[in-house]
Amino acid sequence: MSATTILSPASSRPMVAKKAVIHRMVMPHHTCPYGLKAKHLLKRAGYEVEDHHLTTREQTDAFKAQHGVATTPQIFIGDERVGGYDDLRRFLGKPVADPKATSYRPIIALFAMTALMAMAASYAVTGSVFTVRAAEWFIGFSMVVLALLKLQNIESFATMFLNYDLLAKRWVPYSYIYPFAEGLAGVLMVAGALTWLSVPIALFIGSVGAVSVFKAVYIDRRELKCACVGGSSNVPLGFISLTENLMMVAMAVWMALAAFGLPIVTGHVM
Repeated sequence: MSATTILSPASSRPMVAKKAVIHRMVMPHHTCPYGLKAKHLLKRAGYEVEDHHLTTREQTDAFKAQHGVATTPQIFIGDERVGGYDDLRRFLGKPVADPKATSYRPIIALFAMTALMAMAASYAVTGSVFTVRAAEWFIGFSMVVLALLKLQNIESFATMFLNYDLLAKRWVPYSYIYPFAEGLAGVLMVAGALTWLSVPIALFIGSVGAVSVFKAVYIDRRELKCACVGGSSNVPLGFISLTENLMMVAMAVWMALAAFGLPIVTGHVM
């Protein structure tokens, strides 16, 4: 586990090559992903890696017992046991994500991708990226993807949703209906079909949602997680959640105006 001495071709002075030893599970039906990530991280940091495979469950258990550890991979640098993958990241001065920490990353990624999808669809249909139709599709696509995330685990979503939605607290089935209603309204808005159905749905669930979020966050001052991207997210309830609901309301009003033939802006934005 000691470092290796090599000569620098430029100065012929001895240099010390960094060396690390990793013990990781590599079995016929399972290769530890954290072991692969740790090996990659070490190589990126300039370490020469001595890679030891634990090829059976018995061999893995014996290794854990020998070193008094609960998990693999285990990384050794010099005569020091660094630990597992997260320990290695800390050793190398890299951040370690806290799985319980709140984050806006899921919702930012979602809106970024639906915006790109909307612009791509607009370009395919009109030859221009920046159109009013792209803005409409952005909201419609966002509603569909948000509904999809909720429907991945509707029980988890309903449990989180019941923490703050005013209607769901009074009538629990609404917490199960909501993602289906959001998805249906979004699909119809993308298609521009059955406006008489999509507009009332979006207007209703968006209005109730906006009032519920505003009350929970800005009046009651509660610190809650938002169910907007599903029940397992760490997105904090607040401005983003309110924006989701206000977008639905705005889209519903916009489409209602268009359906009644009132003058609105159409065509290219730029």
